Amino acid sequence: MKLEFSEKAEKELDAMDKTLRRLFVKHAEKVSNMPPGRHLRFGLPFNVEEVTRQNRMVYHIEKEICSILHCFKNHKEYERWFKSFK
Repeated sequence: MKLEFSEKAEKELDAMDKTLRRLFVKHAEKVSNMPPGRHLRFGLPFNVEEVTRQNRMVYHIEKEICSILHCFKNHKEYERWFKSFK
């Protein structure tokens, strides 16, 4: 499966330190090889992967492309984004 990072996800990754960035890339590769993961609620077409206890990665799979949409450094950022859909 082809792996793509959105412009937003790339900016979020650039703001992280090397260790955390490496974890996100490793999980992105894992997700592209073994999809799908936990699906978000409210009928949203996204999946979420827990990178660590605090970090989340939101992605979407369509055909043979796994698009990483967001890489959240902490749970607070993720919740703020998630609540915007309610």
